[in-house]
Amino acid sequence: MGIPHELFEEKLEAMKVTKGLRNDTELNVKDLEDLVAEYKDVYVVTKGEQFPSDPKRQLHLAILAVFDSWDSTRAKKYRSINRITGLKGTAVNVQCMVFGNMDSTSGTGVLFTRNPSTGEKKLYGEFLVNAQGEDVVSGIRTPQELDAMKECMPEPYAELVENCKILERHYKEMMDIEFTVQENRLWMLQCRTGKRTGKGAVKIAVDMVNEGQIDHRSAIKMVEPRHLDQLLHPQFENPSSYKDKVIAAGLPASPGAAVGQIVFTAADAETWDSEGKSVVLVRTETSAEDVGGMHAAAGILTARGGMTSHAAVVARGWGKCCVAGCSSIHVNDAEKVVVVGDKVLCEGDWLSLNGSTGEVILGKLPLSPPALSSDLGTFMSWVDEIKQLKVMVNADTPADALAGRKNGAEGIGLCRTEHMFFSSDERIKAMRRMIMADTAQQRQEALGLLLPYQKTDFEGIFRAMDGLPVTIRLLDPPLHEFLPEGNIEDVVHMLSCHTNSTHEEILARVEKLSEVNPMLGFRGCRLGISYPELTAMQARAIFEAAIAVNDQGFQVFPEIMVPLVGTPQELGQQVSVIRQVADKVFTNAETTIRYKIGSMIEVPRAALIADEQG
Repeated sequence: MGIPHELFEEKLEAMKVTKGLRNDTELNVKDLEDLVAEYKDVYVVTKGEQFPSDPKRQLHLAILAVFDSWDSTRAKKYRSINRITGLKGTAVNVQCMVFGNMDSTSGTGVLFTRNPSTGEKKLYGEFLVNAQGEDVVSGIRTPQELDAMKECMPEPYAELVENCKILERHYKEMMDIEFTVQENRLWMLQCRTGKRTGKGAVKIAVDMVNEGQIDHRSAIKMVEPRHLDQLLHPQFENPSSYKDKVIAAGLPASPGAAVGQIVFTAADAETWDSEGKSVVLVRTETSAEDVGGMHAAAGILTARGGMTSHAAVVARGWGKCCVAGCSSIHVNDAEKVVVVGDKVLCEGDWLSLNGSTGEVILGKLPLSPPALSSDLGTFMSWVDEIKQLKVMVNADTPADALAGRKNGAEGIGLCRTEHMFFSSDERIKAMRRMIMADTAQQRQEALGLLLPYQKTDFEGIFRAMDGLPVTIRLLDPPLHEFLPEGNIEDVVHMLSCHTNSTHEEILARVEKLSEVNPMLGFRGCRLGISYPELTAMQARAIFEAAIAVNDQGFQVFPEIMVPLVGTPQELGQQVSVIRQVADKVFTNAETTIRYKIGSMIEVPRAALIADEQG
């Protein structure tokens, strides 16, 4: 109908306040009649016409509303985020209603046949007595755990449990189910494949194989790439260290940790995220209109809603940390503050969330990488059985190489040597001395300082990759990227402290290094061609490190990549320098190792004549 949900919600909340009530179910028949009249007034004010009383007209408008929802901003945003393409539109299913709000023998609920957060094989869901399904999923009322249904409606509960087993066996999947009980009779409203976290997806897949329900290939199809990405999300470094900073607790709706600055609207979350800020979206409850901001936020905190509320289900599907149903917080969207006890937090204040425990922590906590489970190891071993591609890691340091090896990398596909120069003041100062050098001898002296650093790094990388190939790219960026940032006076002053050059010499050198298009300028192999001693230093570091590590009993397979090659002549010149260095190092060491030399195809010219690149 195009009427904001909040207008109706305001009327409902105002009536509960006037009557001194807390829950919707406490309103009597007269109260509900008055509320309906107020809702009709909202319709008249907003639409400029009376609410239609003809049932056929109401049904027609309802069907049109569903069709129109396909092109709504939130629907487009949802399809974009979840990469849903190629669909023409939506369908409308018209069916008879059942009522979970008839009396105390009626109710409604949402469940998953397994825990969507952890993957545990146990029914996981929520239930509300004397309520409709919208009350559960919208977060309007905070529901009870599903086990409560066992006590008050034992027969429908037993039937529900049996139905869940049947559905899971049939679909061979963890299912998301909505149901209603009307006067002690169970109605199954909907079932679909359940959204889950990365941890839950892997465990469910492994457990179903162990139970004999599916095979390895089916299990692999159940786990999406984003699920594996979630398993690499950080956790808090020391959960026991922040207990005195916990200011509230809600439901652990989606696991993981999030740290960010508070925002109160989805639009602000998207704006702040586009500016590179980490944000926590704080809402009374979320709705479909908030999906853009929820996707942009690092974490989500809601005052209302349960484990199957909109916020919880969407957050779990995306691997977002979420704490829901935190009833001790009071959100004031108008003033952009959230009140927690005697504390008032404003937009921009830092907040940390533990989605695994439901804790809300004041301030900005440090994060650490997660630990990988045994289930993941089992799952990845199945992937290895059928894979047809190798996966290598980008690693620029020994620590990166070790992390890649630990996570199953089959070598290093790209080691960017320029990153090594930024790892300490001594290295970057030596690099700047080389850049400021006027003669080959001065450059050679500066490169002599860099050689042991490069050699040490390569030794660590080769040890970490024992028996696996390591592709090392020679220096690629333009030289000005190694200079200090800031205004020209500060840059000249800083360089004069690191080199023996005068201010005039430095200024002239800086101006000479500036380019209109540095991405295609004096960089890559062009540096090595102009300064062959630079290529020679890096090649020497690689070969000396390889021999040293090989002598320690490790298997070393270096592959040297020449960057930004455009012609066979450029590659040939650099290959010649590298081979000369290799021969000299091998002669001095009285040993040899196998190595490869190649080029990085990254400009159109190189791609067109790739067959000529010897």
